Amino acid sequence: MSVNLPLEIVQLGNPILRQLAAPLTPSQFKAYAPFFVALEKKMLDHSGVGIAAPQVDKSVRAFIVASSPNPRYPNAPHMEPTLMLNPELTWSSKETEKDWEGCLSIPGMRAKVSRHKQIEVRYTTLEGHEIKATMEGFIARIFQHELDHLNGIVFLDRAEKHDYATEAEFIKIIS
Repeated sequence: MSVNLPLEIVQLGNPILRQLAAPLTPSQFKAYAPFFVALEKKMLDHSGVGIAAPQVDKSVRAFIVASSPNPRYPNAPHMEPTLMLNPELTWSSKETEKDWEGCLSIPGMRAKVSRHKQIEVRYTTLEGHEIKATMEGFIARIFQHELDHLNGIVFLDRAEKHDYATEAEFIKIIS
């Protein structure tokens, strides 16, 4: 697997954002390692808290969750960047919470999206270890947002029609 650098973030309208991403086989994990390094760098360079492979034109079931306060998410909790291969949502709470989301593939827009407050997930590490984890709050929101990308869904699909704001208005709302 070759990595075309630098990675470019695809924008809404690119058909890859509407495709079902393909699972990775264990034999592909190491071949994709340079791509995953570049994916994390791209996310951090753009103050993202998560990024999915389809957002940089690779339709594979992989994403990174990495939460920390930054200009786009000033109140984000801290979580080290975590690469999740072939991630799955295995359980979700009935309790949901509506909150603001944005997306590197949809610059300049925010929307309130309802997500499960607590989830249980399973994913594989680059080393091939299966991880089971419980997530809640903002971290659970990031996981659900990124998992949607692997299923051809963007956050605007989940927002009610009056729950949108431009980035400039969002900054006023949270200030």
